[in-house]
This record gives sequence, structure tokens and C-alpha cells, in this order.
Amino acid sequence: MAHIRLGDEAPNFNAQTTEGDINFHEWLGTSWGILFSHPADYTPVCTTELGTVAKYKPEFDKRNVKVLALSVDGLESHHEWIKDINETQGTVVNFPIIADEDRKVSELYDMIHPNANDKQTVRSVFVIGSDKKIKLIIVYPASTGRNFDELLRVIDSLQLTAYHKVATPANWKYGEDCVVSPSIETKDIPSVFPKGYKEIKSYLRITPQPNLN
Repeated sequence: MAHIRLGDEAPNFNAQTTEGDINFHEWLGTSWGILFSHPADYTPVCTTELGTVAKYKPEFDKRNVKVLALSVDGLESHHEWIKDINETQGTVVNFPIIADEDRKVSELYDMIHPNANDKQTVRSVFVIGSDKKIKLIIVYPASTGRNFDELLRVIDSLQLTAYHKVATPANWKYGEDCVVSPSIETKDIPSVFPKGYKEIKSYLRITPQPNLN
């Protein structure tokens, strides 16, 4: 059984989806990606989740993030389910859903947790960087729907901290102050962060978000 950890390269795969056959790495290209699994088609929580993702797609696009869902049911079932999602959620599903009937992708990404359910996937979420490396893993039980506002917040943090020498504090949201990386000496902060900083402790230095004007 695969055990995927942060920093690992996201395993590549070929799959059938509702938008045609894909090679995962080729499909990602230079984009970031979210791969997230659903226990089964025609499940109530998943129906609300996929509708929510469709509505949030402009926000993911803005962040150069492609979204890819997975369920262990087949393409025909997916296409019929999409009609229900569009009808009940007042949206149009605008991203591909993998048909993983043979559970190859589910097993590759360790999405089936036998002690929870030996047939259905749990609600796994993988955020993958433009370098194809795993940046975030979150696993929810089948009964708990995901918070996509939190996923957007985390992506904002991941992208910010990937390109700037900062970390984000508890409950941080885009536009708020950041923590200066411990690797930067206090004497060097002014040259790295010209907006200024506040030293609360020698190890806790705060600076405005660096990529905002």
C-alpha cells in the first residue's frame, strides 16, 4: 500500500474522466492541482461538495489550480450524477471526475481506509504544487463535508510561502501579516522585507504580506 508524504512527488497515472482520458502529470502541466476523492456517486454530502467546487472554480483558476475529483463508480454513473448535481446545487460541474472502478488511483493514493470502509474512499484531499510535489494532505471521514474556504486559504498560504521567506500564523487570511522565516536574521529583515517588521520576541517577527502593493 502506498504511503504518500509531504514533499513526495505526486504519483502519476492514466485515468478515464468525465472530460476524457488524461495523464495526470500532463494534465497538470505547470499548474497547481487538487485531487480529492468521494466515497461514491449519488451520495448527499458529495453532491453538495461537487456543486460547491463548481461555484468556486473561478477562485481556483485565479490561483492557477486545476481541480480533479475521483469516485470509484463508472463514467456512465458519473454523467448521470452530474445532472443531479447541476439541478440540485444550481450550478454546472466544470471540472473532470475520475472513474476509478478498478480502484487503481484510490490505492495509489491510499484513499481507501479499511477500518473506515473497505470499499469506499474516504474524503482525501491532496494539494500538488507546480513542481508535482505533494504540498498538503487532509483526510476527512465520509460523513464530514470539506470546507473549501479553508482549502483556498491554505492554497494562498502554500503559494505565498513557496515564493517568499515567510510563514503564516494561526487563522491567517490573505492580506494579513505574516511571520518572518526563522532562517532570516533580524539584522537582514529590512533588506528582505522593506515594508518593515515588528519584533515580538527574538524568534517571533511579524511583517506585512510581502507580495501585496
